[in-house]
Amino acid sequence: MKNEIIAAAMIQYFPLADLYVSDLNPRQDADPEGIDLLADSLAMIGLIQNLSGTVDAEGRVGIVAGGRRLRAIARAVERDPTVTAKHPELASIPVRLAPDEATARAWASAENAAREDLAPADEIRAYGRMKDAGADVSSIARSFGKTEAHVYRRLALAALPAPVLDALKAGQISIGMAKAFTVSQDEALTLQVLAEVTGRDVSEHRIKQALQPEAISGTDRRALFVGLDAYEAAGGRMNRDLFSDNIALHDGDLLARLFSDKLAEEAANVGQGWKWVEVMADSYIPYGTTEKLDRIYPVPGVLTEEQAERYDELAELAEGDVLDEAGQAELANLTAIMDGGYTDAQRAVAGVYIYVRNDGTVGETAAWVRAEDRADAIEAGVLTGHAATRHGGGSIEEAPKSPYSGALVDDMKAVRLAAIQTALLDKPEMVFDLLAFGLSLASGVTTNVFDLSPGRPNNRPTKDEGLQVSDRLTHAPAGHEAWSRPELRVDDLAQAFRDFVAAGKKARNAALVEGVARTLPYGAGSADFFGLIEADAGAGIRKVWTPTAENFFSRVSADYLDNLHLDLTGCDPQGNGFKAFKAQKKAEKAAGMERLFSDADYQRAWQLDAEKKARIDAWTPDCF
Repeated sequence: MKNEIIAAAMIQYFPLADLYVSDLNPRQDADPEGIDLLADSLAMIGLIQNLSGTVDAEGRVGIVAGGRRLRAIARAVERDPTVTAKHPELASIPVRLAPDEATARAWASAENAAREDLAPADEIRAYGRMKDAGADVSSIARSFGKTEAHVYRRLALAALPAPVLDALKAGQISIGMAKAFTVSQDEALTLQVLAEVTGRDVSEHRIKQALQPEAISGTDRRALFVGLDAYEAAGGRMNRDLFSDNIALHDGDLLARLFSDKLAEEAANVGQGWKWVEVMADSYIPYGTTEKLDRIYPVPGVLTEEQAERYDELAELAEGDVLDEAGQAELANLTAIMDGGYTDAQRAVAGVYIYVRNDGTVGETAAWVRAEDRADAIEAGVLTGHAATRHGGGSIEEAPKSPYSGALVDDMKAVRLAAIQTALLDKPEMVFDLLAFGLSLASGVTTNVFDLSPGRPNNRPTKDEGLQVSDRLTHAPAGHEAWSRPELRVDDLAQAFRDFVAAGKKARNAALVEGVARTLPYGAGSADFFGLIEADAGAGIRKVWTPTAENFFSRVSADYLDNLHLDLTGCDPQGNGFKAFKAQKKAEKAAGMERLFSDADYQRAWQLDAEKKARIDAWTPDCF
């Protein structure tokens, strides 16, 4: 295509009434809010860039570059006609005229293609200079045609050290990475971290962690329990993230002391009347803590005939969602009577554990009789019947129904066994040690470490969705349909043995590890010994299994799901989000819990921080 020769242009001045947006201008539409902001800027500082156009047959000028400016001039004059006295160029408007249509088209295309906003680093520095010169946010926003919120966000970055803004301008860090640097209060550390992340795609979260290695999140259960006001009043240092609601606390020792002191006060209040109260440092009661204690339960109360009739009336109204506030209070009182409570005799021989949940609230588990108090509890009639004669847990009433069905417990045991067997595959020396131990008299004459019948203990739950274990553990119990698979049948045993030996000792050892690992039965030896194998092998249920609606959540009660959701998310029980979750049908709750464990977008919607995500990743049911 032959290049057009574009002639030199000249500038002439025209009244506003003679100007219009040409059809050649690519930007025929404009955002009204943006025009208003630009009009504010023009009214304040005048026109600093000429318009470009071409004269039509009627002597009017069609603007091919600067259509937004033309609209903004018209808006500024319309709102305040006197603006032209302050800025004459808004009355007699300078226009660079194109000598021909080819030049006009070239100008229109060039401005449309080249037009771009200030680079973020330049914009940040420009706003900073204006602020240092005395301009307020409103003035800066009008001058640049931006919203005040945008200016505030950019000014938050203006105090960053110059090397950070230089790296931003050079494209070596992103604007998001630059925002992360605003949490730092140590310039030397800032520059050190900048050197480490320059030119790399590093998440904002990791940068903040590096800049505040000792910082404690404001959503930490200890901070929630103590309260930020109390922490600050005690001299604690903290800072707020300028670009989020995150708060970082910087005096860990102080927070630990305040947490311990307040928890001790709670223990003193909760423990009144009980023989003992024990404070747990974790956000839960560790597994095994109460294994050898006797559980006792509140003695239920009995309603009078009149109270029982009234309870039925109120419950029916509540079911229909027509119970007023006074009725709700009355129903709560009657329910409390039915729930009963612990007697003085029970409190005299038993105690409670208290802890702080992840949402910062105090949890309490009651009530337990220790071994040294069993005799007194039996004499006082607190422990009776089977609970008084056995050496283990028990209660004077029937214990609450377990949230786990027998089938679900069996499935979870299979998952746990699969996790341990999987871990053993990478621990050949441990397998050989266990094998030798189990075959020797060192383990006693009645101990079976491995099931070398050879049996193959079940390590597959009935619902195996979410379970991922090594193919090296593939097997099935005798009579299972899997044994009909051709690859699991050996017709020429002698040839199979020759092939096995020819594969070498490495293959033999691997097969030995796999084969022996597969024979580990659930609860091998004893519960403690089985737990030792699990720990030393580095096994973990969540390494091989992820809970889903099908394999777990649909198999427990709706109340269990409600409590688990609260515990894992730490959300407000009275908040709209949890109320909506609680109102769902059980199937919907189960699906939501599956998403809580596997859907990053869903986790963000519940505002889960790294600590809560880690808790979800590590969670296992307490059904063993």
